[in-house]
Amino acid sequence: MSNLHPDRIIVGVTGGIAAYKSADLVRRLRADGAQVQVVMTPSAEKMVSPTVFQAVSGRAVRGDLWDEQAENAMGHIELARWADLVLIAPATANIMAEIASGMASGLLTTLCLATEAPLVMAPAMNRAMWLNAATQANLKLLSKRGVRFIGPADGEQACGEVGPGRMVEPEQIVAALTVERSSEKRHLAGLNVLITAGPTREPIDPVRYVSNRSSGKMGFAIARAAAAAGASVKLISGPVDLATPPNVERTDVETAEQMRSATLAAAPGADIYIGAAAIADYRPEFVPQQKIKKKDGTMDLHMVQSKDVLTEVAALKAGPFTVGFAAETENLEAQALAKLEQKNLDMIVGNLVGQDLGFDRDENSAIVLWPDGSASFNRMPKSELAVGLVTVIAERYNLAEHNNQKNAPTPLRRPTTS
Repeated sequence: MSNLHPDRIIVGVTGGIAAYKSADLVRRLRADGAQVQVVMTPSAEKMVSPTVFQAVSGRAVRGDLWDEQAENAMGHIELARWADLVLIAPATANIMAEIASGMASGLLTTLCLATEAPLVMAPAMNRAMWLNAATQANLKLLSKRGVRFIGPADGEQACGEVGPGRMVEPEQIVAALTVERSSEKRHLAGLNVLITAGPTREPIDPVRYVSNRSSGKMGFAIARAAAAAGASVKLISGPVDLATPPNVERTDVETAEQMRSATLAAAPGADIYIGAAAIADYRPEFVPQQKIKKKDGTMDLHMVQSKDVLTEVAALKAGPFTVGFAAETENLEAQALAKLEQKNLDMIVGNLVGQDLGFDRDENSAIVLWPDGSASFNRMPKSELAVGLVTVIAERYNLAEHNNQKNAPTPLRRPTTS
């Protein structure tokens, strides 16, 4: 069953250039089981034809506050009562200002005043408009009133400038909504969670590096799920092309040593550490200051072993509850169990990787092992898998804290996955 079903979602589309992405957003919400009613502002209709949204939503688009076809000619009340969620994407600086001021100048702003459903905004505007003091004041005011924000993301904008203000991609908006709707219990409320994600890059020379295929999607999904579960989340990320999840503090690094330093600096303040990053096991021993010139024949590259960050965190005195990851191409359970024992971890998440598995995919499966038990997850979207993993981690952490057994040795036995 879909995480969104049977939600009834109003998607408010305003006159930002990112309105062209909203049709894909509506399509994805419907594919995830939601009923979607699109409400467009007059400016939005100048960007994208309402016919497009009618086609992807399966419903006539609404936009006229004085629609005679609406129930008792009171369309804003009808829609306000119908909605389980109101999502405005794109949310322009103007719509943020109008809603913050309590204005009811059109159907969308009027139903926002009349509804008791949660309101979510995905901002989209020029970077200077987003950083303007007035917009930031409206952001704080709306957030204080309970409005949730997804994004904005950093990147190149339609105007040619680069910076914060891009609307988060539709698939990421749906993933964020899925996590929030799935996280009915705030399993991690009041806890500090440290997460590492993505690959590292180990320089060969000033223009070349050694890396791996990790996309960071799983670690970022876990960060999003942990934040939705109430945790204060710090995310240390290698080089990835992903937007920072809502309510997550992010630090970007590049090399294994940089990730190690950032992780060890943050670990003492964490209650839970989830090591989802694919940190390089080996790095070039010597890195020349100048580019290595191509020569005939072969090039020898001498590699040395990187320090094991996961083992170091697990060995910290009074350190965090430590969850490792094992990405394997064969013998998954045996390999993950060995890693759990050798590194003295509290838990480990194992998944198969390789051709069409794990890396750069939006879906994955996993087994979770701990010293006296296990759980398994069939293949599913990483956003949903992250919710399941966070739930299991929270349960084990709370049990360990309750029994005061975190640092007590527990005999290992081979678990049976179910």
